Amino acid sequence: MKDPLSRLDAWRNIGNAEPQKSPVESHLPLILSAAGAFGILPFMVLRYMHGEWAAAVIDTIIVVGLFALGVYVYKSRRVVFTSIAIACFCVGGIIATVYIIGPNQIYWAYPALMAIFYVVRPQIAIVLVAATLAAIIPRLIEHFDTHSMITIVVTIVVMSSFAFGFSLTSNRQRERLVKLATKDPLTGAGNRRHLDNKLRDVVNAHRRSGTKASMLMFDLDHFKRVNDVHGHAVGDQILIRITEIVNLRIRVTDSLYRIGGEEFVVVLEGQDIANAAHLAEQLRMLVQTNELVSDQPVTISLGVAELRS
Repeated sequence: MKDPLSRLDAWRNIGNAEPQKSPVESHLPLILSAAGAFGILPFMVLRYMHGEWAAAVIDTIIVVGLFALGVYVYKSRRVVFTSIAIACFCVGGIIATVYIIGPNQIYWAYPALMAIFYVVRPQIAIVLVAATLAAIIPRLIEHFDTHSMITIVVTIVVMSSFAFGFSLTSNRQRERLVKLATKDPLTGAGNRRHLDNKLRDVVNAHRRSGTKASMLMFDLDHFKRVNDVHGHAVGDQILIRITEIVNLRIRVTDSLYRIGGEEFVVVLEGQDIANAAHLAEQLRMLVQTNELVSDQPVTISLGVAELRS
């Protein structure tokens, strides 16, 4: 087996690097938090000036909460928690505003409900919209005539339907883009970028809790000869088949990456080097005993390394 010292050094370098933060991922919750806080702030000031204390307190809670969430997501980049919190603020803010300040404030429901579709999955957002409507309709019935009441509900439903469709399409397109950016198009294994992100996560987990992790590298022996003799189409099928063999053998918590023409890496979470070496030998035998090409055996050479402090 090969001794992957250069790749082990790369692993250590990743461990010494600062965790990457993605400002793009946190922009939307940050923008929504800022827009909500600064949009409500003038009304909060006016209500304090006019002595509308109950309404002013509600506005203060919303402004301070949104501002705190904006600061939190800016510093931590924990987008999921912030997004859920923003959605809860939107729902709670609408209900509190309608019941305490008055049903004539229903106009705030439109931007607030629209914002929910931008921060959580559309399936969750539509449930939150339905729950919000169910909560505020009894209060609206007391205040508005039948025509106005129907108009408000129908316009909210139509707006939410448009937002649901747009959000669903946008999420699907984003998932396709993520797949294109992180998957090898031939084999479906992770690519080098995906590997770098995975190694960073593994190193951070090791630093926090001492979680074991190992890395297994392998490449195909004399693969250029296979391409020269049988053609690149056969070579591609061999790479696909080897990917299938490895994926069938490794655990669901392990992950396979293609980092070169015939070079692959398997990241083994929670495994020491002895287990990695045992798996390497099993993979070597599995590939060797599979008749991938009729007139010559296909073999792989492997190396293993363990992450240590």
